Amino acid sequence: MAQLYFYYSTMNAGKSTHLLQSSYNYQERGLTTLLFTAQIDDRFAKGKVSSRLGIHADALLFDHHSDIFKEVTHQINDSKIACILIDEAQFLTKAQVRQLTDIVDELNIPVLAYGIRTDFLGETFTGSAALLAWADKLVELKTICHCGKKANFVMRYDENGNAVKAGAQIEVGGNERYESLCRKHFKAQVWCD
Repeated sequence: MAQLYFYYSTMNAGKSTHLLQSSYNYQERGLTTLLFTAQIDDRFAKGKVSSRLGIHADALLFDHHSDIFKEVTHQINDSKIACILIDEAQFLTKAQVRQLTDIVDELNIPVLAYGIRTDFLGETFTGSAALLAWADKLVELKTICHCGKKANFVMRYDENGNAVKAGAQIEVGGNERYESLCRKHFKAQVWCD
C-alpha cells in the first residue's frame, strides 16, 4: 500500500542527495519515477534536482498554481509511475499537499517529499506544516551545528553577516545566506533582544 513520506531537516542535511538516491534505486529495478522541484529555486538549474555533491536529475517544475495530481495522472497515461519524489516540498501549498495524499490514496503511488521544516525565524513553512500533519511517515534527516550538536534551525544572514530577524519568508539562497544551527545558537542569534 502506497504511503506519503516527509523527509525533513535543516539545510545541508542531504535531502536532495537522498531523493536522487531513492529515485536511482527505483530506476535500477526498471521502475519509472517522477521528480518535481520548486520553480522558485533556481540556484543550480531550472528543471533539475541538484545535490551539493554534484549529482542531478531532470524534474518537472511546480509553483503555487500547479496541479500536481493532474500532472501525475497525465504522466501515468504515458508510462507506469512507481514513485513520485518532491524536492523543496516546503514551497508546496496546502492544496498541493492534499493532492499528494490523493496520489497516494487514489492512484496508489508512493510519494516521497523532501523539505525544510522551518524558516529563518523558526516558523513552519505552509507545505511543511501540512506534510507534518498529513504524511504517513515522518523521517528527520540530521545535520549538525558548528558546535557539533544536532541542527534544528536555519538562520539567514544579511550582506554584512548579521542574523536577519524580519523579512519575507522565502528568499532562495545557499551557504552564502543560510546556516544550520542548534536551538541554543539559533536563539542567541535570532531570538535575542
